[in-house]
Amino acid sequence: MTTKIKPTVGRVVWYYPNGKMDLDAGAQPWAATIAYVHSDTCVNLGLTDPNGNHGAATSVALVQEEDPIPHHAFCTWMPYQIGQAAKTEHLSRVAEAARRGFHGET
Repeated sequence: MTTKIKPTVGRVVWYYPNGKMDLDAGAQPWAATIAYVHSDTCVNLGLTDPNGNHGAATSVALVQEEDPIPHHAFCTWMPYQIGQAAKTEHLSRVAEAARRGFHGET
């Protein structure tokens, strides 16, 4: 089961301006901050390019685990964020199971 992270304003993501081509070439992602959330899969970003210059990108696809990688620009969560979200989700399931067991619910 994959963990889907809900995008919120201010969260940091990795941005790939050339899409799948960046991944295929081993390019490093750009630093980006979510500036606006259109949906769980589309965001506006404030960007910092490899030279430290600032810019913006609108209506960028937010690709999560197991989503197909597009050939156009996209962003992803950083591995640390994915790991933290998975831990939080696991702990929530454990706490819910303990609560149900404690109250005798099924």
